[in-house]
Amino acid sequence: MENTYFIDSSLEKINTHLEGCFILKPRVFSDARGSFSETFNSRTFKAVTGFDVDYVQDNQSLSTYGVLRGLHFQRGEMAQAKLVRVAMGRVYDVVVDIRKGSPTFGESYGVELNDENNYQLFVPRGFAHGFIVLSPEAVFCYKCDNYYDKESEGGIIYNDATLALDWHLPEEDFIISEKDLQLPGFEEAIS
Repeated sequence: MENTYFIDSSLEKINTHLEGCFILKPRVFSDARGSFSETFNSRTFKAVTGFDVDYVQDNQSLSTYGVLRGLHFQRGEMAQAKLVRVAMGRVYDVVVDIRKGSPTFGESYGVELNDENNYQLFVPRGFAHGFIVLSPEAVFCYKCDNYYDKESEGGIIYNDATLALDWHLPEEDFIISEKDLQLPGFEEAIS
């Protein structure tokens, strides 16, 4: 995590080395009753990030330990920017810059998202995204700025040798869908 910016007291922005990809940390208010946080506010998001993103779809998944989902993306006009977070549990979240011409093309970034650090990761359009569950269960939530389109979907196999990603669990613990096991390698996926 390279740069931290406080725009107001409710949201912290932490830049990654990938252009346009950053972590947001909402302020959490806790007392004897529990906790409260504002997970999204359009005005605050724009003030902190400089982006005016119109989210049109919210998704949520429940997964168990070792479930690896990804790496997924959508192409062309149906590409999606995502704001991802974990409502319950722990995941290791990974993004890969697949924007041809980007100075960080082919580079990856990973961060643990959990219900204690409350990090949210902003995944720009032109990135592949995936995560693996580190806790017994995890509820993963993401806001998308474009609708899901089956014809535009693409992906990269989780164990691509070019990317050499560390998923933070032993491979024998991975639970991967048949669809994700059939994904192509990095070179083929981006050509």
